[in-house]
Amino acid sequence: IAEALKDADAINVLRIQLERQDKALIPSLREYVKLFGINKDRLKKHAKKDLVIMHPGPINRGIELSNDIADSKYAVILEQVTNGVAVRMAALFLLSQIKKKEVE
Repeated sequence: IAEALKDADAINVLRIQLERQDKALIPSLREYVKLFGINKDRLKKHAKKDLVIMHPGPINRGIELSNDIADSKYAVILEQVTNGVAVRMAALFLLSQIKKKEVE
């Protein structure tokens, strides 16, 4: 994580699907947070000061991202989620038009 943060202008932190962890792919959430969680100390030590922080949502707060990072001025998570809905709607509309033309 330190190496990945070193020269990054932006990071896109992915969501752990806790509901699918019945096979224990990670030893514990505490270990995941320690090794991979993005928090103020990790960013202060390894990242650029103006790093853009992304996450597709919903956030497992305190696991993938600490609360202070998720709510920081560098996080564009709410905008990302909002734009993601619009993009998916547009893609579905365009795909439905293609299918409609094929039928005609």
